[in-house]
Amino acid sequence: MKTKKFDCVQMKRSGAEKVRERTATLTTEQELAFWKERSQHLRLHQEALKVHAGQEDA
Repeated sequence: MKTKKFDCVQMKRSGAEKVRERTATLTTEQELAFWKERSQHLRLHQEALKVHAGQEDA
């Protein structure tokens, strides 16, 4: 029988718990700012990955 090296559900729950911990005490305005900042961070990260992938193709 195979043993799991990676548990997707556990990872999702762990990530959700970290977000809950970071946002639990925030006001609505602060939480909106948090998500705006994190979304921008994700977009920048995705762009950097695209650039990096493009350099490997060249």
